Amino acid sequence: MIRIGVIGDIGSGKSHVAKLFGYPVFNADLEVAKLYKNSKKCYFKIKKRLPNYITSFPIKKSKLSEAIMDNQNNLKKIIKIIHPEVRKKMNRFLYKNRNKKFVILDIPLIIENKINKKDDVLIFVEAKKEKINLRLKKKLNFNAEIVKKFRKLQLPLEIKKKKSNFVIKNNFKNLSVKKNVKKIMEKVLLNARSYT
Repeated sequence: MIRIGVIGDIGSGKSHVAKLFGYPVFNADLEVAKLYKNSKKCYFKIKKRLPNYITSFPIKKSKLSEAIMDNQNNLKKIIKIIHPEVRKKMNRFLYKNRNKKFVILDIPLIIENKINKKDDVLIFVEAKKEKINLRLKKKLNFNAEIVKKFRKLQLPLEIKKKKSNFVIKNNFKNLSVKKNVKKIMEKVLLNARSYT
């Protein structure tokens, strides 16, 4: 199995690019949202750490945002509870898809959390800052300060780009991104012997 990690800035279109590969995708952000909505275990743990903010189930994102805005340490508290659960879900996903030729890992902090392996193929999604900001502003509950705090958790983009095997320029026009994905897959298949 070849693991393809899709990385890049917040709002650069990583999840869209990940889907274009046509292989099973593990989307970490989606899994986090599911945990907030469905996991009583996470709710009780977060409630214990942030009793002034989290008072009812399911966990409201607006309340988490409030906690993070008040204190950056609250973000660390949330991460300590959520990340191990996401990792468990990822391991289940990998096991379930163990016979697939490729799996796509759409995990924003794949390098930072040392989830990537030496032979993973890393693809950096690059997009213009203005376009990213426009897209983020259109999102419901957009909060520039929260985005800033999440960016602080990430390695500088230049380092992520250097660590990547490929770069996809995302101009948010579907056709050119699809072409890029196709080219990369051809190269990955050609080099598959050296990756496995």
